[in-house]
Amino acid sequence: MSEGKMGFAGSLTTKKIGAKVPHLYRIRNYFRRFGTFDGKITIKAELHAIMFPANGGRPVNLGLLSTRVVTNAGVAYLAANFIGTNAPNAFNFHDCGTGTNAESVSDTALQTPYGGARATGTQSNPSAPVYRTVGTISFTSTLAITEHGIFSASSSGTLWDRSVFSAINVVSGDSIQFTYNLTINAGG
Repeated sequence: MSEGKMGFAGSLTTKKIGAKVPHLYRIRNYFRRFGTFDGKITIKAELHAIMFPANGGRPVNLGLLSTRVVTNAGVAYLAANFIGTNAPNAFNFHDCGTGTNAESVSDTALQTPYGGARATGTQSNPSAPVYRTVGTISFTSTLAITEHGIFSASSSGTLWDRSVFSAINVVSGDSIQFTYNLTINAGG
C-alpha cells in the first residue's frame, strides 16, 4: 500500500503566490512526501493490495504497500479542476510495472509498465473525507511487480501518484487488486 501526505493552507491564494513565482512551483513545495503546510488541509494517499493466485489458492492480503509521491503533474491537474479544465473524478485508472527507480514529484509515467491494459477502478466515498478507487490487474506472464500508478486516462493521461514497493512476484493467471485511498482532512 502506498501512502503519501500532501498539505496546503487556505492562504494558498494569488495574493500569497504572487505574479513573479509560477504557482506550480509554489504548490509543488506543499505537495511533498509526508509534508503538511500550516496543518490547514492534509491529504494522505494510501495504496493497499491483495494478490489472487492463478491456481485458485487463498488470496494474500499484501497490506499497505507504500506511502509515496503525488506528482507535480497531478497537482497541476488538480488545480485546473477548480476552473473546470479537467474532470475531478478522472483519477481512476490503475497501472503497475517493474521499475525500481525511487518515486519523484517530477514523474509523469511509470518507469517500466508491465505491458497490459490499465484497470479501470471502481470509485467510492467510504467516509466523508475519503476517495477510494479499487482496480484489479490480471497478468499473462511471470513478473516482479514493484511499482503502481494512478492515472487520469486508460492510456497516456496524467500520473497522479506513483509508488515503488518490494517485489510482488506474479505468474500468468495471477491478479493483484489495488486499493487507493485518498483522505483529505480539513484543519483550522
